[in-house]
Amino acid sequence: MRLLHTMLRVGNLDESLNFYCDVLGMKLLRRKDYPGGEFTLAFVGYGDESDHTVLELTHNWGTTEYNLGDAYGHIAIGVDDIYGTCEMIRQRGGKVVREPGPMKHGSTVIAFVQDPDGYKVELIQLGTQGSQSEEKPATAQAV
Repeated sequence: MRLLHTMLRVGNLDESLNFYCDVLGMKLLRRKDYPGGEFTLAFVGYGDESDHTVLELTHNWGTTEYNLGDAYGHIAIGVDDIYGTCEMIRQRGGKVVREPGPMKHGSTVIAFVQDPDGYKVELIQLGTQGSQSEEKPATAQAV
């Protein structure tokens, strides 16, 4: 088994594609309109779907916003230089909502950015999460 994608409902597909592609550096992998269902699916990620977990951005025509609720947490992206990445995100018009630094109860260096719909994206400085004895999960390294 393999994790394939995570789906996010978005209110403005063009704004979301700008954020995930132009600000975070993902690539638009595929996009398709479904006129019968009045929705569009766009898949974005840092690599081909055959080898990488990606995001499915779902735009339901006529819906411009969603209640994010309190169960959803965030998407996490591993980065090599969290300070430089946050600066690049700001320069590209992105919103950093938590500056880089160690997490409250640990040594993992994190930051948070926010997409146009209010979804949080956690940036994690690679090599700082967990202890040396813990196995580290694979994370995306573009940005």
